[in-house]
Amino acid sequence: MPWRLLWLLSAAAGCCCWGPAAAKTLRGGFASAAARREPWRPVARFQFHGDHAVLCVRIKNIAVAVAKAARLHLFQAQEWQKLENSAQDHSCTEKFSKAQLTMTVNHTEQNLTVSQIPYPETWYVFYVDKFTCEENYSESEDIHFEMVLLNPDAEGNPLDHFSAGESGLHEFFFLLVLAYFITACIYAQSLWQTIRKRGPMHGVLKVLTIALLLQAGSAFANYLHFSSYSRDGIGAPFMGSLAEWCDIVSQIQMLYLLLSLCMGWTIGRMRKSHGRPLQWDSSPASTGIAVVVVVTQSFLLIWEQFEDTDHHSYHSHRGLASGLLIGLRVCLALSLAAGLYQIITVERSTLKREFYITFAKACILWFLCHPCLATIAVIFREYQREKIITMGVILCQCISMVVLYRLFLSHSLYWEVSSLSSVTLPLTVSSGHKNRHHF
Repeated sequence: MPWRLLWLLSAAAGCCCWGPAAAKTLRGGFASAAARREPWRPVARFQFHGDHAVLCVRIKNIAVAVAKAARLHLFQAQEWQKLENSAQDHSCTEKFSKAQLTMTVNHTEQNLTVSQIPYPETWYVFYVDKFTCEENYSESEDIHFEMVLLNPDAEGNPLDHFSAGESGLHEFFFLLVLAYFITACIYAQSLWQTIRKRGPMHGVLKVLTIALLLQAGSAFANYLHFSSYSRDGIGAPFMGSLAEWCDIVSQIQMLYLLLSLCMGWTIGRMRKSHGRPLQWDSSPASTGIAVVVVVTQSFLLIWEQFEDTDHHSYHSHRGLASGLLIGLRVCLALSLAAGLYQIITVERSTLKREFYITFAKACILWFLCHPCLATIAVIFREYQREKIITMGVILCQCISMVVLYRLFLSHSLYWEVSSLSSVTLPLTVSSGHKNRHHF
């Protein structure tokens, strides 16, 4: 496999991760021209919850805001969608008059309390002034502002920058990083010694370890981002981008590892007689298939970054690219399961059959966890979906990696497979009686 191509694709995907993140502390200027041009585009969206959520606005040039009769209109997402899809043709003024909450911007600093929310839901914030719905317009100064969106904390005080859909993620990534740290303290030394021995599983363990380190790096970067976010509502956008890039590279690494192993075994089984052991010839067919699938997934991951710029690795079904990614993962799981099933049904050795069955379970868990969780999340409310998908996928993929590590480090399975590893594993190639490991 041309590893340079893998890293080139990873770098391309990473470049698309660097972008503005969705913050809950917003700074900028309310422009009348922009409001007239796109009156239906919200300046902010937030998932409020509880009885004491607050929208706080600070204005620097209050005289301009008063002269423009500036206002902020808040709509519940469901009500706004009903208004947008209504058969009745509402005028601009009529639409904004139906807002659930309205704030007249006439003070340097003022708060609007959002209360009596039966369950967490998304609210849209629109900026409107006297020029927004009028034909006559004259150039005017922008209104410089700072907007802070807050939910009540555990004590009921409006100090929580996290929306309802993000609550709990900070604690989750802290526990995940702690689990990675404890695991590293226990197993890192023995794993490093095993890799240094350059045994028959050296190539597989090396790629698997790189993918695991990238997953751990993603979790740590997410934790740093959310830690900063909990204090100022902005976070560390670079860390959010870095976390997503690490996850993308890890996904690409794991995809090639699992696909190349399975394709090597499958093609070897088809080409060789059943009396001979499975053999990997580094054939153009298996390498080509792996490259095509990896490039396809990389393209969809890059496309997904343009569709949704929020910093989260699992975008569920927010756009066409996300839907195609889910479809690709389902197809990969079914294809690998079918190929491994053919191997398992003709394998006579119980130990090797157990090896392939366990490997198939790890593959299916890795590829199907995201599609399954995205499907299950549909029955939950909107604010619960991202947390279910994010936490569920990360935990499932961690379990899949643990299964693969146990599989390739298990002494009983290791010695059975290692006798054929030089011709079985696509990441290793034999030459006479000596093994040469390629990575």
